[in-house]
Amino acid sequence: MEDKQTYLELGLAAARRAARELARCEDRVIRSVLNDLADQAMTSCDTILAANRKDLSRMPEEDPKYDRLLLDRKRLQAICDDLRQVAALPSPVGDVLERRTLANGLELSKLRVPMGVIAVIFESRPNVTFDVFALCLKTRNACVLKGSSDAHDTNRVVVQMMHDVLEQHGVDPGAVFLAPPEREWLPKILQAVGFIDLAIPRGSKGLIDFVRDNARIPVIETGAGIVHTYVDASADPDKARAIITNAKTRRVSVCNALDTLIIHRELLPELPALIREMGATHGVEVFADAEAFAALDGHYPGPLRHAREEHFGQEFLSLRMSIKTVAGLDEALDHIDRFSSRHSEAIVAEDQAVIDRFLDEVDAAAVYANTSTAFTDGGQFGMGAEIGISTQKLHARGPMALPELTSYKWVVRGNGQVRPAG
Repeated sequence: MEDKQTYLELGLAAARRAARELARCEDRVIRSVLNDLADQAMTSCDTILAANRKDLSRMPEEDPKYDRLLLDRKRLQAICDDLRQVAALPSPVGDVLERRTLANGLELSKLRVPMGVIAVIFESRPNVTFDVFALCLKTRNACVLKGSSDAHDTNRVVVQMMHDVLEQHGVDPGAVFLAPPEREWLPKILQAVGFIDLAIPRGSKGLIDFVRDNARIPVIETGAGIVHTYVDASADPDKARAIITNAKTRRVSVCNALDTLIIHRELLPELPALIREMGATHGVEVFADAEAFAALDGHYPGPLRHAREEHFGQEFLSLRMSIKTVAGLDEALDHIDRFSSRHSEAIVAEDQAVIDRFLDEVDAAAVYANTSTAFTDGGQFGMGAEIGISTQKLHARGPMALPELTSYKWVVRGNGQVRPAG
């Protein structure tokens, strides 16, 4: 216990020192670090995957987190592609957001600057380790990684690789610190005033609530994704079928996956055809309200259950989905307002007035018309990797990438001006 306490204290202090040095680091060096890390990760693919298999051996395959934890060569290649993409992006640090000269001759500039030290608390997604490091380094922030025990073997191998590459380029390896994985150390990180400038939790609602309730440092919430798609009476059935199937089945363990299908009552005769592929090909278990159940009973090829109250407002993270029947847009909006986590919400419709009302009135970080919520992702939005999807409204909202990891400061240049008395 005492050794880990010392390890944590030394790591936080090292991250703070590294953050000061990173402020002077040239972008060409950062680009080289990220590109070389991508090369090294693929060269050491077998080592990383062996560590990942060790982590996976401790988790049941039916656990929704299993797919998030899983790495293979294809996923590692995608991670390395993201590293190279972030390396190629222009850094926002130093951008002039505003510039003006006052009547007294003072020259004011508002400049983007690093946050300093960013702590990211996450569960079982080793890709987050790479994404956080890349985005923080590109914005000259040091990062403290608080992963869970689920992915600790993978994270240890990856962070050691990061330290090696940083040292090769003359960058302080304290720029990335892997905190002890046990939950008992999380409060100490959340109360590290003076060492950490910002905490970002990524994971379950329980984790996010714990971070918000226990932090003495600023927090950006990346909330759970309780995602709805409303299919209006005016919807094109072919579009709706493709969008629903993609949103639900593309990758079920991610936060932008569909949880609740809201369907207009007039389209109930079309419902079996709309979701047939989900049942026949993917075996999606459906929890349908009374009207939807009647429309599907005997016509849906997958598991069909009666919905209960708890099946709405739930992030399933698995091949399960609820269905709510509504009389029209107003009921759909009311249902979303009640159960949404303000992450991603979609409408499928051809009536432009209905689409416009939905996009205007739904309160979420990302709202969609006639497309899948699977696109809520920093890479898909052209941001490179992302550090999370913010569901709050202060500082950042939606996919957070490079600009969201910066603050700003005012630079004032004068020539002897003093403020008059009074």
